[in-house]
Amino acid sequence: MSDSNPIDALTALEAEALAAIEAAEDGDTLERVRVTYLGRSDGRISAILRGLGQLDPAMRPKVGQRANQVKSVVSTALEERSAALAGPAAAGGLDLSLPSRPRWKGGLHPITQAVDEIWHIFRDLGFSRARGPEADTEWYNFEALNTPLDHPAADEQDTLYLVDSVLLRSHTSPVQMRTMEQYDPPIRIIAPGWVYRRDTYDATHTPAFMQIEGLVVDEGVSFVDFKATLAEFARRYWGPDTQVRFRPSFFPFTEPSAEVDVKRVITRPDGSRHETDWLEIMGAGMVDPNVIANAGYDPERYTGWAFGMGPARIAMMKHGVDDLRTFFENDVRFLEQFS
Repeated sequence: MSDSNPIDALTALEAEALAAIEAAEDGDTLERVRVTYLGRSDGRISAILRGLGQLDPAMRPKVGQRANQVKSVVSTALEERSAALAGPAAAGGLDLSLPSRPRWKGGLHPITQAVDEIWHIFRDLGFSRARGPEADTEWYNFEALNTPLDHPAADEQDTLYLVDSVLLRSHTSPVQMRTMEQYDPPIRIIAPGWVYRRDTYDATHTPAFMQIEGLVVDEGVSFVDFKATLAEFARRYWGPDTQVRFRPSFFPFTEPSAEVDVKRVITRPDGSRHETDWLEIMGAGMVDPNVIANAGYDPERYTGWAFGMGPARIAMMKHGVDDLRTFFENDVRFLEQFS
């Protein structure tokens, strides 16, 4: 600090250091600049701060203040230049200032969406939600539902037995009996849940799938109530122009029994309307009097109706999916369409 004016010398040193920092083209060069000006032993600015004691007492405060200012400015410039040089190199040439990818957003599975939509419609029609165990007994899965154990459905080739008479339920109908055992009429429930069968895994079958059971029991319940409720459900789910057809069928636990079909009207993007073929959506019927009696009710006093549908097949129809396995392959590209 032999200059006649130390303040001017510091200003010139500041300009010199900033120019050297700006000219540095890599981290090694920048580090040499830092050592030259801010190094503890040989740094030129550090040396000025160490030599304050040799100055005139009247000059020390001003020179010390200015030296600290220069040190701060040079330190900041070093940090900024270091970030500018290290950014693209550290990222392998990527610009780290770009926005990050958005976080993955979860959504309901399309089958879960179908279950929720069906449930909301029946809830508005006065139904409650019920559930039962997935591992049940032969009594609840077959015998109580008017299905003898020598029926083909009870064979081990079709049913997944666990131990003795305990099995994985092959339908959600056991919830009917369990509900009737616990409550007196009137009963209006739907029971969604997983069921299990020895089915081949193919485009229309899976060994584990969701099913929705419905049950109504009360005095004076008739086939007219049965048809009107299911027709109203179909129109609410697929649209007011939906047609409903009931075909005679057979199930051990309902008499008379019916297959329920719908014919939908689809509006194309160009505004034209297309009527589909008849599509089966569920099996249903009036509850067999033997099932009513097995629950401890008087079949002369109480009647009822029941249905069972697969929400996966309902979702296939709604979204135009032609292979049931697509829902279970966990392909995010497919599933994110329903989020």
